[in-house]
Amino acid sequence: MAHLTRPQREALYKLYEREYRSPATGGWDIFKPTYMSFRRSVQPTHMDGCVMKDMGWAWVGIETDGYTHT
Repeated sequence: MAHLTRPQREALYKLYEREYRSPATGGWDIFKPTYMSFRRSVQPTHMDGCVMKDMGWAWVGIETDGYTHT
């Protein structure tokens, strides 16, 4: 598991909420991962502390200051 800064953890939680807690999921929430398993699946990189998360539709990068990008 990658070491995450507080802004990275907050950005990752927002990403989790947007992906699995939105009304657009249509009630399929029984298949959602727990937040901790979602968080543990983050991949560290060798680029100044940036971590990557595979969302299935894209890889999302989260910088140490919480900035997210694809």
